[in-house]
Amino acid sequence: MELPLLYIIILLLAIFDLSSGIIYNKGDIEKHFACASEGIPPKNEIIKLYLSSNDLKIQCFLLSESGHTSQEFLGVFTSGGLAPSLEIINSTYTGIFHFNLTLFSDRLYWLIEIPRENITKNTDIAAVEEWLVRITLQHGFHIYTTEGTLLDNVREPILQGDLGAIMTKNDISKVYQHVIDLKVAKCPCANDVALLGFILNETYNGIYIGLSFSGFWNYSDTTWYNLTDTIYSQVGEEHTKLSVVDMVLTNHFLVILTSLGLFVSGDLRYPSSSVLTFSRADFCGFERVDYVKGKLWYNEKCFANREHFEVDYVTITFERNRTLSESSSCFYSKEPLRQWLPCLPHILKGRKTIASTLVTFLVDQEHSAGVYLFSNQTTTTVSVSTLKNNKPGLKPKFPLFVFPSSFSSPVGMVFHPRSHFLYAYGDQVWFSVDGGNTFEFLADFHDDIIENTYHSFYTSDITFVSQSGNVYLTKAGLRRYSKIGSINDNIFTLYYDHMGFIHKLTPDHFEAGGSFAAFGNSKGIFGQPPDMGFETALAPQFITLKEVVFFAYVPTNEPQESRYTKKFSNIHLGKVIHSRKTGTAYIREILQHNLTEGFLSSIIVEVIDPFGIEEVNESSCLSSSLSITQTGNVTYKLTLQPQTSGTISSFQDLDVEKTVVIPGYSSFMIISILDDKNALAIATMPAKVLSNMTVPKDSWFLYNFGHRNGRMWKIYAKPCNYWFQQHDDSLSLNVLKYIDLGKSHTLKVKVIPNTKGVRTLEIPLLNVIVGNPNLLEVKTEGSFDDTDSYVMKISAASKALRQVNYRPPSNMGIAIPLTDNFYHADPSKPIPRNLFPKSKKSGKFKQCANASTREECNCTNDQKFSHAVAFSDCREKVPRFKFPVTQYPISLEIYSEDGHIPVEMPYLVTVTEVNRRENWNLKHSVPENVKKLKDYLEPRLDAPVYNPLGLNLSIKGSELFHFRVSVVPGVTFCNLVEEFQIYVDEVPLPFPGHTLIAVATAVVLGALIFITFMLQIRNIHPGDMFQNFMTTNKVNLSNLSINQLPYR
Repeated sequence: MELPLLYIIILLLAIFDLSSGIIYNKGDIEKHFACASEGIPPKNEIIKLYLSSNDLKIQCFLLSESGHTSQEFLGVFTSGGLAPSLEIINSTYTGIFHFNLTLFSDRLYWLIEIPRENITKNTDIAAVEEWLVRITLQHGFHIYTTEGTLLDNVREPILQGDLGAIMTKNDISKVYQHVIDLKVAKCPCANDVALLGFILNETYNGIYIGLSFSGFWNYSDTTWYNLTDTIYSQVGEEHTKLSVVDMVLTNHFLVILTSLGLFVSGDLRYPSSSVLTFSRADFCGFERVDYVKGKLWYNEKCFANREHFEVDYVTITFERNRTLSESSSCFYSKEPLRQWLPCLPHILKGRKTIASTLVTFLVDQEHSAGVYLFSNQTTTTVSVSTLKNNKPGLKPKFPLFVFPSSFSSPVGMVFHPRSHFLYAYGDQVWFSVDGGNTFEFLADFHDDIIENTYHSFYTSDITFVSQSGNVYLTKAGLRRYSKIGSINDNIFTLYYDHMGFIHKLTPDHFEAGGSFAAFGNSKGIFGQPPDMGFETALAPQFITLKEVVFFAYVPTNEPQESRYTKKFSNIHLGKVIHSRKTGTAYIREILQHNLTEGFLSSIIVEVIDPFGIEEVNESSCLSSSLSITQTGNVTYKLTLQPQTSGTISSFQDLDVEKTVVIPGYSSFMIISILDDKNALAIATMPAKVLSNMTVPKDSWFLYNFGHRNGRMWKIYAKPCNYWFQQHDDSLSLNVLKYIDLGKSHTLKVKVIPNTKGVRTLEIPLLNVIVGNPNLLEVKTEGSFDDTDSYVMKISAASKALRQVNYRPPSNMGIAIPLTDNFYHADPSKPIPRNLFPKSKKSGKFKQCANASTREECNCTNDQKFSHAVAFSDCREKVPRFKFPVTQYPISLEIYSEDGHIPVEMPYLVTVTEVNRRENWNLKHSVPENVKKLKDYLEPRLDAPVYNPLGLNLSIKGSELFHFRVSVVPGVTFCNLVEEFQIYVDEVPLPFPGHTLIAVATAVVLGALIFITFMLQIRNIHPGDMFQNFMTTNKVNLSNLSINQLPYR
């Protein structure tokens, strides 16, 4: 069975930077808590707590930018009865703990001690979520709220032993000069636990990996390991030029791709020694030259709440076309990652897709599918195949998706962690919200190819880094992006920790950035905010005083291959354009124009601050009237007509690329000066130009958005206009909630406008995306509160499969129900499956008897969820299982006032299907003592008798099965009966359906081949015969006349 895809993603499209905290985008924090498990925490670090086998001890200080000390705050708040509270949160747990209120005279901090068993009773090694901790001065009031993390060091798998020989600082520093690249692999459930591997040049040799459990905040906290001897023990020391190539850390295994092969660790949950051991995966025909160009691909999933069918998959691809002796250049494996299989099914050999290069292959467990990214010289495609027995099959799940030819250099494909957003990247970036069925365009980087992507599940940040070092940022599912800077380091990698802070890692130092600026660090790791403008002139066209269209000018002599550098693109959407003189405007829409020259693109903006105009002392031409005559399709001659003698008024060379704005008419950008009284200009809206018009002095204006003498405009990211607040205090910024079948969950989000005193009731661009609408019903309600904040209420309910007036199938077929039991009864609605006489005679309402509507049935909530057949009329929802149901365990207990006890000997049971359905069976153990009782009871009860211990149910049929379990009489004075229901869904076509279809298809194809053969040998051409027939029956329409009486 599969876990259905149930998730909701909420996107605030107008918000781009979300920092941590209850209210996000709070800016610099003047007062905040600094807490540590021991010692005094550094001032500019987020809270990092660690849970060991002992009790958790936390001491907290209140840090302030003012001169007040923590001890002064401590005394004031404690005397007022205030003490901090600690909230610990993950997907399945929320706990609130309060610091001691008692104040000691010499204490500088608040103290709390929490027994480990009050947080978790588990101590086994397993993939577990890293907790979010939230510390506030008074719970519920969000005073000085500060967030951090809590990591369970006892259970985290990768922390339970050494990776190899521990290296000293002096040892690792000798390796720096030989490093040519870096690779990071982080734990899927605890992103603060991460590995950093050195990729070496050919002058050095070895496997060197650093381990951090604090998110690479401090270089000194990283433990470095030498795994060289461990790897050589598998391949032999005669080999040289050993280096890390790529790494993946799954929930239970560490996978290292080296220049000498692929190595997989043992299961991290069950360490066999104090030092981690590895085994080598063999790929026939592949050598060092292939491994150094290999790549690992992994769909990051946290298995902290793992279902039995959930396993990790890892893919390896090689950059070469396979030979006849090789099965594939792409292999994948599921844990324990011992057997590596070709990504492409063997039967696909010779198909057209094989001519393409397989860029990557990802396994989508939630959709039970494999996703391929193919590329050849002309086309890039995505193909999605259905998985069968954890292997990709021949059956496509969706039609092939073909990207435009402009996406010519794909590099890879990745799922955003803990979501279903799929990104394909290279010279363009595309993303899919439906598992690869369709893709939406996000960005075009032309020759600057995106080489790496970095993701944060907590903040939904996605960072793209290009070949040239440019860095771009978007949010998962967002249809816009920004350039946030560039990196000049030759050797670096980026990494997001568990709280979504981004770090730049180099061989000898680490640097934090991103959200860390909220704690007072204003220096970013990507330099100053970049100007996203481009080198050309803009022409403003006013629609209203608040709405302006800016046209980007492309000169006629601009080469075709570089014209895109002078056009607006998707990166500018949602940004702010700034005039060097004065004025700003928000870019609301981007338009592309199908023209050969002139204005090839434009933007529609909303003016924030008015733009400054040119003065007479800057452009003397403003002293004259202006006459306009057309000289070409879009070009016009502007002629100055001085109003008074002696007035100096002329066009100057500095006026080129300035724009004449005439209210109510087209604007004109000056492109050349003919003489001091005449200039040539291009119109922004030729349809709004009057022939031979003259505009009086002071009725036209001049704006300068040129670039000849230094660009007069710039584009920057838009400051945040909203704060994003979640009403449910137990929720973190990114949280996964589990909803049982038929259950629902409601959450609220508040969007607080940051309008600086301006009252505007504008609905923010909130978008709610539903992962699987067939299984999840989502309702949203939005309204403004008294503070002009926009509150959205989102209700999500798991859908249940049940028809109104439903009756399960009988042994005669699905369309012929014979049971008397209705489910989800409604007397006002028609009865389905009621065509056959036997079906019409069966079926009787119980609770709904003599009622005309479902409301009159008076079903209580308990009756609606009851499994008892007596209340089947009221039953609305039922647990759903995917076909086939095999070995489903049945656990029975007897509840009494003394507690509950398991049902075991001598409480033998009988199991019957209430609606007399077949296609099910029970498996149970029959020891000798049970066999004797079974043989004795079955002829007397006229029913099979089962041992309640180890009872397993298997179902081969479809739809609803309703079972009654009864304890045999004679062993208790009570009539012990229980019922349960199961709905089996997605049943394949029964036998002999597939066989009949296959036989019929074969017969039809054989007949067509035979007929074609007979026609060929007798030289009969049906196409020619049909053409002759049509020619002889043509009607000469020119000789026909049609008369129609007028309609009256």
